[in-house]
Amino acid sequence: MKKRAERPTVALESLGCKLNQAEIQSLARQLAGAGYRLVSPADKADIYILNTCTVTHVADRKSRHLLRLARRRNPAARLLAIGCYAQRSPNELAGIEGVELVLDNRQKWHLLKLLDDIGSINSPSPPASVIPREGGRRTRVFVKVQDGCRSFCAYCIVPLVRSRVKSVPAEKVVALVKELAAEGCQEVVLTGTEIGTYDYSGTDFKRLLERVLSETGMPRLRISSLQPPEISPELIGLWQNPRLCPHFHLSLQSGSDSVLERMKRRYHTAGYHDVVALIRDSVPGAAVTTDVIVGFPGETDEEFRETYEFSKQMRFARIHVFPYSPRPGTAAANMPRQVPEKIKKQRSQQMLALAEENVKKFQQEFLGRTLEVLWEKKAGGVWSGLTGNYIKVYTRSGGDLANRLLPVKLAKLYRDGVWGEV
Repeated sequence: MKKRAERPTVALESLGCKLNQAEIQSLARQLAGAGYRLVSPADKADIYILNTCTVTHVADRKSRHLLRLARRRNPAARLLAIGCYAQRSPNELAGIEGVELVLDNRQKWHLLKLLDDIGSINSPSPPASVIPREGGRRTRVFVKVQDGCRSFCAYCIVPLVRSRVKSVPAEKVVALVKELAAEGCQEVVLTGTEIGTYDYSGTDFKRLLERVLSETGMPRLRISSLQPPEISPELIGLWQNPRLCPHFHLSLQSGSDSVLERMKRRYHTAGYHDVVALIRDSVPGAAVTTDVIVGFPGETDEEFRETYEFSKQMRFARIHVFPYSPRPGTAAANMPRQVPEKIKKQRSQQMLALAEENVKKFQQEFLGRTLEVLWEKKAGGVWSGLTGNYIKVYTRSGGDLANRLLPVKLAKLYRDGVWGEV
């Protein structure tokens, strides 16, 4: 009897948002189930698949760099580029030496069939997506529940590369979370392009959360991000359930109302302030994290100062700072008064300094307190994990802490987080 040929090795890598991470790992799960052997991107894989990001020009550059790096590691490898950059500019990626296949966000769901040389490129419904941990071990797992955006903020290319708005059936989400809980997963992160707009057959995001909480035994649930207009007292009321992580990522983008208007955001600073106040009044100890863009077209010194002072007032637990990057096809790319790169860099440095100051202040508030930590990995003899409110915690232990949810006393600031006593 002829022995079946061994499947090729596949390395998968992803850039960008949590949604991209969820999707690449969903594809990993499919490939592993079909017998492909998954290896690290650092290995000489037979097939290298990159889920690209195009949210900034830096993301584009990183995508090209990783594809060329994979080519240098193994000139014989088949290189595949998928995702948002592939959606926006497939010819740019196809022109990179060694890139054999470029699939956009709809085509990539047919990847397995393409690798098996069967079927044609269609667009099946995207599955709920998960991240399998190395060695089959799971700690935090990302579950995609929604995709697509039609907000068309002036700076954002996402609606152009993820224009098809679709929500995963609630039954499928609940079933997957149940399955993950049965496998020993301790935390699920629900993610999407605009997760707060979730709507499947009349089930909105609040009802979806209620179902996941009532119908599954998942120990911890975390929400990837929400937009300020999507927050209501009724939604925040669900955080009375301690299984919901007290962590809210609310993109600010600018603390200047005039800039927010030019960005075509759907809120002003007063409304954003009220949402943060509601969260802190309702969920004690909650971390509020955010994104800020500096150097948006026409941003004056005064408008930047407004953003800086508002961000300081909000006492964010973490700020992700992005210098504005013109994206082809967006309204902002053609706006007059583009801010010089030198000024963007200066403003980025000021915001990053504030971000560092804020994260230390937030962490210091919890020193001496005992919080539950989900331990994830060990490096150099030191374990690291996260609290529900997104504080990174380190400790030493002779035992195996991986995927254990344990009470930990936060003792002192350490590296980018705190040192904990198990």
